Amino acid sequence: MLSADDKLAIHALISLYGHIIDDREFSRVHELFTEDAVYDVSDFNAGVYTGRRAIAQMWRDAEGRHPLAHHATNVVVSEDDDGTVRVLSKGIGVLDDGRVGSAVHRDVVVRTPAGWRIAHRVAIRRAPDRIPPHT
Repeated sequence: MLSADDKLAIHALISLYGHIIDDREFSRVHELFTEDAVYDVSDFNAGVYTGRRAIAQMWRDAEGRHPLAHHATNVVVSEDDDGTVRVLSKGIGVLDDGRVGSAVHRDVVVRTPAGWRIAHRVAIRRAPDRIPPHT
């Protein structure tokens, strides 16, 4: 069972992502992801990357396409019966021309000796044609 301290640390991890990427401190990728993390941005036509080095390199390669600001919000932390810790959050990206985009992040996080880290992240683009029907 996750403690309140665990949940607070996981919220901080999700928030830290935006600060690191916005400040272009790509060498700090180890503060966010496990060594063998999988980062799936295929919904943005950007592929799937495995490992911190590959993630940091993808960030460097996409330098000119990064939003000016990444904002994490609506963070929900849950734990499966098998102990898998999942995080569902929304991301808001502000572009240099003032346009705004939104994404959903589906993460699996793990506790490491250095603290909580993202082991698997899927970024899903939000768009009007993707709004599910109401139930």
